Amino acid sequence: MSVPLYQAKAELFRTLGHPVRIRVLELLQDGPTPVRDLLAAIDVEASNLSQQLAVLRRAGMVTSYRDGPLVMYALSTPDVADLLAAGRRILGAVLTDRDALLDELRASGTDR
Repeated sequence: MSVPLYQAKAELFRTLGHPVRIRVLELLQDGPTPVRDLLAAIDVEASNLSQQLAVLRRAGMVTSYRDGPLVMYALSTPDVADLLAAGRRILGAVLTDRDALLDELRASGTDR
């Protein structure tokens, strides 16, 4: 029996629910990147990075390959970058709305 689409979507978003995974995906938007460069850019232990890369690989969000002695990672599809961009837009809108509400509360000076 196949998994319902809503459940598959929930699993996709759970995959994105870790800051190291988000940072990896952000870095990979610039193109294929060796693990050593990812490690240098992200302040985590090598074992933690390896675990997070494995989660992203299993979810199909990244691919890996060898380039000589280097293990390279890349986004599996440009749609991953589009998803991150949508997240930034949504976050920007949410934060803008909160700032506007906060400004309104400060300006009113009352609890009405």
